[in-house]
Amino acid sequence: MNTACVFGLGAIGSWLAARLALSGVRVTAIARGATLEALRARGLVLVEGGKREVVQLRAVAGAQEAGPQELLFLTVKANDLPAIAPQLRPLLGPGTAVVTVGNGFPWWYFFRATSGGINPTLATVDPRGSLWRLVGPEHAIGCVVYPAVRVLEPGVVEHVYGNRLSLGEPDGSLSARVRAIAAMLSAARIEAPVRQDIRTEVWTKLALNAAYNPVSLLTGATLGQMLDDPAAAAVLQALMQEAIGVAGALGVRVPMQPRQLMELTRPLAAHKTSTLQDLEAGRRLEIDPVAGAVAEIGRLRNVRTPALDGLLALARLRARLSGCHG
Repeated sequence: MNTACVFGLGAIGSWLAARLALSGVRVTAIARGATLEALRARGLVLVEGGKREVVQLRAVAGAQEAGPQELLFLTVKANDLPAIAPQLRPLLGPGTAVVTVGNGFPWWYFFRATSGGINPTLATVDPRGSLWRLVGPEHAIGCVVYPAVRVLEPGVVEHVYGNRLSLGEPDGSLSARVRAIAAMLSAARIEAPVRQDIRTEVWTKLALNAAYNPVSLLTGATLGQMLDDPAAAAVLQALMQEAIGVAGALGVRVPMQPRQLMELTRPLAAHKTSTLQDLEAGRRLEIDPVAGAVAEIGRLRNVRTPALDGLLALARLRARLSGCHG
């Protein structure tokens, strides 16, 4: 496997495309607007470790131009995924592996998993079932994302920290395709452990995001400022505990308690969440596919999430008033 397509050249997509291309992978990047113009004019610029590298890759405007792919990385925002599903058809062949690289509850989560009677296409994640129908969960490879990357200008991204993309088949198998993708990422200097229970890691990250992201949206605080304020830290702990309870209702045991999860993030004290960065940049906010999905599953499984429900109401209002609701 030596070719890959990256759909969406925002922060994480640009970083991933650059790392892969620098390792020798033939990358097709699907971008738009000023980013596409920049890629075609000068290439993709990656700022990392004090160095600035210009990466040349194939940049196209749409899936039709890209054609069928062996490996497709979807790197758009979670709330944009359903809308792009119809555009993905020209990229998909019978054996195409699709790795969704982003935050939020995975659209493929209930494929080959016990749903407890829940419709596999959640209203907060895939409201019309577009991804399930048009992409197909059989193509999906699970991915949990850890790097923090920021866009400095169109076509220029800076890697801030983190270097791991955890992978896993929805059925837990160590398939040839997931091992090949892990090898490709490893060759690009990206840690890519293959998990046989990717859903546990999904929920561990989701518990953090469902707490930090909406609180940061309402307060404008960095992770450290939230952790250092006793009252805010108590709210974070309550939110994480509710998310852990919802995970348990789906048979997933998150291996850490809220205090342990919070301490994990202490080294990132100066960091702003992606949601806060999006608010400051005037971009659409990932509220429903992250915290909203946790609350929706809680309702469907009769798990109360009062702290999260109240916070979501305020976060959605904040998003609407800022013009960033999505």
